Amino acid sequence: MSRAAALRTPSGASGLLVAGTSSDAGKSLVVTGLCRALVRRGIDVAPYKAQNMSNNSGVCADGSEIGRAQILQAAAARLEPTSAMNPVLLKPGTDRRAHVVVRGRASGVLEAGQYATGRRHLAEAAWAAYAELEASHDLIVCEGAGSPAEINLRSGDYVNLGLARRFGLPVVVVGDIDRGGVLASLYGTVALLEPEDRALVRTFLINKFRGDPDVLAPGLTEITRRTGVPFAGVLPWLDGVWLDAEDSLEVGAWRRSVRGAETGRLRVAVVRLPRVSNATDVEALAAEPGVEVLVTTDPEVVAGADLAVLPGTRATFSDLAWLRRTGVADAVLDRARRGAPLLGICGGYQMLGLRVEDPDGVEADAPEVEGLGLLPVVTGFDAEKTLGRPVGAWQGHEVRAYEIHHGRADRVGSVEAEATPFLDGWRSGSTWGTVWHGTFENDGFRRAWLAEVAAASGSSWTPRPDAPAYGARREAMVDALADAVEEHLDVDLLLAGTRVGAPSRAVS
Repeated sequence: MSRAAALRTPSGASGLLVAGTSSDAGKSLVVTGLCRALVRRGIDVAPYKAQNMSNNSGVCADGSEIGRAQILQAAAARLEPTSAMNPVLLKPGTDRRAHVVVRGRASGVLEAGQYATGRRHLAEAAWAAYAELEASHDLIVCEGAGSPAEINLRSGDYVNLGLARRFGLPVVVVGDIDRGGVLASLYGTVALLEPEDRALVRTFLINKFRGDPDVLAPGLTEITRRTGVPFAGVLPWLDGVWLDAEDSLEVGAWRRSVRGAETGRLRVAVVRLPRVSNATDVEALAAEPGVEVLVTTDPEVVAGADLAVLPGTRATFSDLAWLRRTGVADAVLDRARRGAPLLGICGGYQMLGLRVEDPDGVEADAPEVEGLGLLPVVTGFDAEKTLGRPVGAWQGHEVRAYEIHHGRADRVGSVEAEATPFLDGWRSGSTWGTVWHGTFENDGFRRAWLAEVAAASGSSWTPRPDAPAYGARREAMVDALADAVEEHLDVDLLLAGTRVGAPSRAVS
């Protein structure tokens, strides 16, 4: 029996919910930090997000697909991730349609008109997953989605206060002070709630504060006076701490700016596709000393970088049309003609092929579209999604990866330059393609491949032998986050009313 199990109270809640005043307020960050801080205390804690809307996902050991943020949170809790930690994943394909993943497996689509009314079966799957975790762990740290004050969605909600009401969870609301208006956002969130929901909001906390916290004190006191909700603390701005983004390549402190030619620098331009997916693939590149990564839609930046990357996409057909419409496709083709290094990952790899076919409408309305013609593959879409964690090698370096795709890229014919195998894909000249994600998290492969890219592009960049391993760096960031949680937050207040904490404190 764990230490926490001995502290359980029969009436205590099995978890707590970390909600936010908006998307990207810091919910994922707080859950990650709490998981590591609590597991250090000997509490058997598990992360949970009922529904995640994100095109950034990963693959669990059993072949199930969940959000990347929950995979990181599981690592923070020192657990192997499972589909119960993110039972519903919505992957936007268009502005009005999302592809649905339930318990890690593809499960149809959700149209915009169904978002508020057609999700009862998703709620049931999410609640069953929570009950599964509840039965096997001391405490569940839940991450909400968006804001609990989205009253237009409240009737069908199962990820914010709908979840909290069902399982009696105390709620902490996180506000991002860097956005501005944080006090109004916190007050307004509570003010919009129905009394039964409002009663579950036990604490506030503020994220990303820079400066003297004493300056905030009068405002915090007044918000507590008006709402009856105390503050659990103020997290400072944490330089050098970045976590897996849910929605966009433009989110993340890892981001660098391309600053022109500089000795020992390798400039990487990552194309910001409209429906980009698994954007986290480039984080390991940005963490490499001397590598500057810029997320861009500018054809000139794509043309001028040492390496250009076409990342994954959830909408290969429409994003390929966007490449052509914006002139980015011309910049990509020009790079290939010049022998400038170019990489396509998953959907980006499919775009570099000869043709993409989807006669059954798995992803697109059109039956086929011509690719950019740089790699000798034709992609066909299968209704069954491929999910796996393959292991391969490149020039003697082991590569562990994961794959998530409906598209199957098959070798056909030939192109001008002779193509050679590259992991599961192909290389033609200085154009590379692979359907595997996460390859750059392998330190030896990443540095050896980037060294080859640098040589091909004329850059003088070389890998630093003393640079920290990518996994070690991520672990250090999670620990730094947990340190900040312990130092700046009243963790006992957050746990009050749960089965591993003290009884709830009344606020006068």
